[in-house]
Amino acid sequence: MATTQTQRLGIFAALALVMAVTRLHHFDALPDASMAVFFLAGFWLRGSGRWAFPLLMALAVLVDFLVITGAGLDFWSHYCVSAAYWFLLPAYGALWLGGSWLARHQLGLRLPTLGLAAVVLLVSESASYLVSNGSFYWLSASVPAPRSFAAWFVNLGDWYLPFLLTTAEYVALGAVLHVATALLARTLRQAGARPLSH
Repeated sequence: MATTQTQRLGIFAALALVMAVTRLHHFDALPDASMAVFFLAGFWLRGSGRWAFPLLMALAVLVDFLVITGAGLDFWSHYCVSAAYWFLLPAYGALWLGGSWLARHQLGLRLPTLGLAAVVLLVSESASYLVSNGSFYWLSASVPAPRSFAAWFVNLGDWYLPFLLTTAEYVALGAVLHVATALLARTLRQAGARPLSH
Protein backbone atom coordinates (compact mmCIF):
# COMPACT_ATOMS: atom_id res chain seq x y z
CA MET A 1 0.00 0.00 0.00
CA ALA A 2 3.04 2.27 0.16
CA THR A 3 3.19 4.66 -2.76
CA THR A 4 6.80 5.79 -2.94
CA GLN A 5 9.99 3.75 -3.04
CA THR A 6 11.16 5.46 0.15
CA GLN A 7 7.97 4.41 1.93
CA ARG A 8 8.35 0.86 0.64
CA LEU A 9 11.95 0.68 1.85
CA GLY A 10 10.94 2.06 5.25
CA ILE A 11 8.15 -0.49 5.61
CA PHE A 12 10.45 -3.28 4.46
CA ALA A 13 13.11 -2.25 6.99
CA ALA A 14 10.58 -2.15 9.84
CA LEU A 15 9.13 -5.56 8.95
CA ALA A 16 12.61 -7.07 8.55
CA LEU A 17 13.60 -5.74 11.96
CA VAL A 18 10.48 -7.18 13.62
CA MET A 19 11.09 -10.55 12.00
CA ALA A 20 14.78 -10.62 12.91
CA VAL A 21 14.22 -9.62 16.54
CA THR A 22 11.38 -12.08 17.16
CA ARG A 23 12.96 -14.92 15.15
CA LEU A 24 16.24 -14.62 17.05
CA HIS A 25 14.37 -15.47 20.23
CA HIS A 26 11.86 -17.88 18.73
CA PHE A 27 10.99 -19.62 21.99
CA ASP A 28 11.27 -16.64 24.33
CA ALA A 29 8.39 -14.56 25.65
CA LEU A 30 8.09 -12.68 22.34
CA PRO A 31 6.81 -15.18 19.73
CA ASP A 32 8.18 -15.36 16.19
CA ALA A 33 6.43 -12.83 13.94
CA SER A 34 7.71 -14.26 10.64
CA MET A 35 4.34 -15.52 9.40
CA ALA A 36 2.63 -12.20 10.11
CA VAL A 37 5.53 -10.29 8.54
CA PHE A 38 5.08 -12.12 5.24
CA PHE A 39 1.31 -11.46 5.26
CA LEU A 40 1.75 -7.77 6.09
CA ALA A 41 4.57 -7.43 3.56
CA GLY A 42 2.30 -8.88 0.88
CA PHE A 43 -0.31 -6.28 1.81
CA TRP A 44 1.91 -3.22 2.21
CA LEU A 45 4.53 -4.06 -0.41
CA ARG A 46 2.30 -5.52 -3.12
CA GLY A 47 4.10 -5.04 -6.41
CA SER A 48 7.52 -5.25 -4.77
CA GLY A 49 7.57 -9.02 -4.44
CA ARG A 50 10.47 -9.47 -6.85
CA TRP A 51 12.88 -7.92 -4.35
CA ALA A 52 11.08 -7.84 -0.99
CA PHE A 53 10.00 -11.49 -0.81
CA PRO A 54 13.45 -12.97 -1.62
CA LEU A 55 15.15 -10.58 0.81
CA LEU A 56 12.77 -11.53 3.62
CA MET A 57 13.34 -15.22 2.83
CA ALA A 58 17.10 -14.70 2.90
CA LEU A 59 16.80 -12.88 6.22
CA ALA A 60 14.76 -15.72 7.72
CA VAL A 61 17.38 -18.28 6.69
CA LEU A 62 20.24 -16.06 7.89
CA VAL A 63 18.65 -15.61 11.32
CA ASP A 64 18.05 -19.37 11.59
CA PHE A 65 21.67 -20.00 10.62
CA LEU A 66 22.96 -17.51 13.21
CA VAL A 67 20.77 -18.91 15.98
CA ILE A 68 21.63 -22.54 15.27
CA THR A 69 25.36 -22.08 14.75
CA GLY A 70 25.47 -19.58 17.63
CA ALA A 71 24.29 -22.42 19.87
CA GLY A 72 27.28 -24.47 18.70
CA LEU A 73 25.21 -26.76 16.46
CA ASP A 74 25.63 -27.71 12.83
CA PHE A 75 23.00 -25.93 10.72
CA TRP A 76 22.42 -28.80 8.28
CA SER A 77 22.02 -31.45 10.98
CA HIS A 78 19.66 -29.41 13.20
CA TYR A 79 16.25 -31.02 13.72
CA CYS A 80 14.46 -28.04 12.12
CA VAL A 81 16.58 -28.18 8.96
CA SER A 82 15.64 -31.03 6.65
CA ALA A 83 14.15 -31.41 3.19
CA ALA A 84 11.05 -29.84 4.76
CA TYR A 85 12.94 -26.60 5.39
CA TRP A 86 12.63 -25.79 1.68
CA PHE A 87 8.85 -25.85 2.06
CA LEU A 88 9.06 -22.61 4.04
CA LEU A 89 9.21 -20.96 0.63
CA PRO A 90 5.64 -21.92 -0.39
CA ALA A 91 4.47 -21.60 3.24
CA TYR A 92 5.61 -17.99 3.42
CA GLY A 93 4.51 -17.49 -0.16
CA ALA A 94 0.93 -18.39 0.78
CA LEU A 95 0.96 -15.64 3.40
CA TRP A 96 2.51 -13.11 1.01
CA LEU A 97 -0.10 -13.94 -1.66
CA GLY A 98 -2.90 -13.63 0.91
CA GLY A 99 -1.74 -10.16 1.94
CA SER A 100 -1.26 -9.14 -1.68
CA TRP A 101 -4.72 -10.39 -2.65
CA LEU A 102 -6.23 -8.46 0.27
CA ALA A 103 -4.45 -5.27 -0.80
CA ARG A 104 -5.93 -5.61 -4.28
CA HIS A 105 -9.50 -6.28 -3.06
CA GLN A 106 -9.80 -4.26 0.14
CA LEU A 107 -12.39 -1.49 0.34
CA GLY A 108 -10.46 1.08 2.36
CA LEU A 109 -11.12 1.88 6.00
CA ARG A 110 -14.55 0.28 6.12
CA LEU A 111 -16.03 -2.56 8.15
CA PRO A 112 -16.31 -4.96 5.15
CA THR A 113 -12.52 -4.72 4.76
CA LEU A 114 -12.10 -6.01 8.31
CA GLY A 115 -14.28 -9.05 7.59
CA LEU A 116 -12.48 -9.70 4.31
CA ALA A 117 -9.11 -9.37 6.06
CA ALA A 118 -10.12 -11.92 8.71
CA VAL A 119 -11.20 -14.46 6.08
CA VAL A 120 -8.13 -13.95 3.87
CA LEU A 121 -5.81 -14.17 6.88
CA LEU A 122 -7.45 -17.39 8.08
CA VAL A 123 -7.22 -19.00 4.62
CA SER A 124 -3.61 -17.98 4.00
CA GLU A 125 -2.54 -18.89 7.56
CA SER A 126 -4.18 -22.30 7.23
CA ALA A 127 -2.54 -22.97 3.85
CA SER A 128 0.83 -21.88 5.23
CA TYR A 129 0.46 -24.04 8.31
CA LEU A 130 -0.64 -27.07 6.30
CA VAL A 131 2.44 -26.78 4.06
CA SER A 132 4.96 -26.12 6.85
CA ASN A 133 3.59 -28.65 9.33
CA GLY A 134 2.83 -31.28 6.71
CA SER A 135 6.25 -31.08 5.08
CA PHE A 136 7.97 -31.32 8.46
CA TYR A 137 5.87 -34.28 9.56
CA TRP A 138 6.25 -36.26 6.34
CA LEU A 139 9.81 -35.34 5.30
CA SER A 140 11.81 -34.68 8.46
CA ALA A 141 13.91 -37.41 10.02
CA SER A 142 13.09 -35.78 13.38
CA VAL A 143 9.62 -37.32 13.24
CA PRO A 144 9.90 -40.97 14.23
CA ALA A 145 8.49 -43.68 12.00
CA PRO A 146 5.99 -45.13 11.49
CA ARG A 147 4.05 -42.12 10.29
CA SER A 148 0.30 -42.09 9.74
CA PHE A 149 -2.40 -39.66 8.75
CA ALA A 150 -4.05 -40.15 12.14
CA ALA A 151 -0.85 -39.14 13.95
CA TRP A 152 -0.37 -36.22 11.58
CA PHE A 153 -3.86 -34.90 12.33
CA VAL A 154 -3.05 -35.04 16.05
CA ASN A 155 0.18 -33.14 15.36
CA LEU A 156 -1.70 -30.60 13.23
CA GLY A 157 -4.16 -30.03 16.03
CA ASP A 158 -1.47 -29.56 18.67
CA TRP A 159 0.05 -26.48 17.01
CA TYR A 160 -2.70 -25.11 14.75
CA LEU A 161 -4.49 -22.80 17.18
CA PRO A 162 -1.34 -21.26 18.71
CA PHE A 163 -0.01 -20.72 15.18
CA LEU A 164 -3.23 -18.97 14.11
CA LEU A 165 -3.44 -16.83 17.23
CA THR A 166 0.17 -15.65 17.22
CA THR A 167 0.02 -14.68 13.55
CA ALA A 168 -3.37 -13.01 13.97
CA GLU A 169 -2.17 -10.98 16.97
CA TYR A 170 0.76 -9.57 15.02
CA VAL A 171 -1.41 -8.88 11.97
CA ALA A 172 -3.97 -7.14 14.21
CA LEU A 173 -1.20 -4.91 15.56
CA GLY A 174 -0.16 -4.16 11.97
CA ALA A 175 -3.79 -3.36 11.09
CA VAL A 176 -4.06 -0.91 14.00
CA LEU A 177 -0.86 0.82 12.83
CA HIS A 178 -2.21 0.88 9.27
CA VAL A 179 -5.51 2.48 10.30
CA ALA A 180 -3.80 5.01 12.58
CA THR A 181 -1.38 6.00 9.84
CA ALA A 182 -4.16 6.27 7.24
CA LEU A 183 -6.30 8.43 9.56
CA LEU A 184 -3.33 10.67 10.39
CA ALA A 185 -2.51 11.10 6.70
CA ARG A 186 -6.14 11.94 5.94
CA THR A 187 -6.25 14.50 8.76
CA LEU A 188 -3.03 16.13 7.56
CA ARG A 189 -4.34 16.30 3.97
CA GLN A 190 -7.59 17.88 5.12
CA ALA A 191 -5.74 20.38 7.30
CA GLY A 192 -3.50 21.30 4.35
CA ALA A 193 -6.50 21.80 2.08
CA ARG A 194 -8.22 24.31 4.39
CA PRO A 195 -7.52 27.97 3.63
CA LEU A 196 -5.69 29.86 6.36
CA SER A 197 -7.85 32.36 8.21
CA HIS A 198 -6.51 35.82 9.05
